Amino acid sequence: MVQQTSISFTSTGVTCRGELFAPTAAEEPPVVVMAHGFGGERTWRLPAFARRFAEHGLAALVFDYRTFGDSDGTPRNLISPRRHLEDWRAAVAHARSRSDIDGERLALWGTSFSGGHVVATAARDPAVDAIVAQVPFTDGLATAGNLIRRGGLSYARGALSGAVTDLARTAVGRDPHYVSIVADPDEFAVMNTPDAKPGYESMVPDDATSRNECPGRILATVPAYRPITAAGDVSCPAFVVEAAGDTIVPSWTVDRLVSKLDDVERLRLPVGHFEVYRGDAFERVVDRQLAFLERTLIA
Repeated sequence: MVQQTSISFTSTGVTCRGELFAPTAAEEPPVVVMAHGFGGERTWRLPAFARRFAEHGLAALVFDYRTFGDSDGTPRNLISPRRHLEDWRAAVAHARSRSDIDGERLALWGTSFSGGHVVATAARDPAVDAIVAQVPFTDGLATAGNLIRRGGLSYARGALSGAVTDLARTAVGRDPHYVSIVADPDEFAVMNTPDAKPGYESMVPDDATSRNECPGRILATVPAYRPITAAGDVSCPAFVVEAAGDTIVPSWTVDRLVSKLDDVERLRLPVGHFEVYRGDAFERVVDRQLAFLERTLIA
């Protein structure tokens, strides 16, 4: 049986909210701290992973970043690597402060954009026992270059316009300029590869009220976000899931991540970036992740 409890904690004075999925048959179980990727919210596909972990004796603390879901903060849907990493550190501190779980046995689980966040967080926190990086974004410069190559001049123009307009509005205290997170290939969005929009939408629950948009300033900052540079400082075991058909994260960046991690297990599947969340790919991924987490947190 799995018990689900609402949780909250503060990150630089702003409230983040989430849930704790805990096995009812275990006292003070080890914990996996989890958050979604670029523009994602915790109610999307994370509960499917969290419940599976909890069914096998692991607690899972799932949270939304500031400005997302029902977490506080403005402007809404602000995507910022710096702020995300602050939220990760606050979530880890909260997990370690709880008496109903064992925060001394703690793993980080991230997917896509947050796959890079767990690398960066573990590199700064040697007390983390394990990380799972699923279809991980770890090199903003390489990923931005990949999207520009695929989208051509129109993508480059859209990215420049979105970033400059939002930064200019911010500089004079105006409301943000929003850009789409996903769109079809003939429209501009942060991600507009052929599988981006259907893949992203497949994760969103039917009753969700989320917005497919974010302030455009992320387009100026994401190329400089490169968790790969910290990978050599990760001292704990890592499990990396690669989607061989990924059109967003270049496969060579996953190769480089694996080469920099000292203790790493890799699962490579012939699927696209968004296919790991459902169906047969999900079953393979979650079973392998569970075995890894049981080995590193329980055995």
